[in-house]
Amino acid sequence: MTDTGSISDGFHTFEELYEFRRLYHAYAVRAWLAAGYPVVRSWRHHDGEPCFGGGWFIVVAQLPTGQVSNHYRAESWSLFADVPEVETAPVWDGHSAGDVTRRLRALLGGDVPTGVAS
Repeated sequence: MTDTGSISDGFHTFEELYEFRRLYHAYAVRAWLAAGYPVVRSWRHHDGEPCFGGGWFIVVAQLPTGQVSNHYRAESWSLFADVPEVETAPVWDGHSAGDVTRRLRALLGGDVPTGVAS
């Protein structure tokens, strides 16, 4: 079995890139909270089931451009200590990775995509 965390693009390993994502996301949620956007974290999805069977949690933000979320292993919980904990995560709006990319790009540009409720 291949250790995917050690796969590299010649500059960074997947493990390094996921660490960057965790840290950037932890920083972003603090800014979103300061801006008044709802952000929560939970050990359980909206249906009450533990994230990925347990040992994982989800961070969900409701941005003006739409919902975005990421899952993390339990050891990253303290990185998101400023994020309020809820019993269950908000109902997932069905967003894909592509939706998240578009929503974040739109937020950076100040444009709300059509069809997205504020």
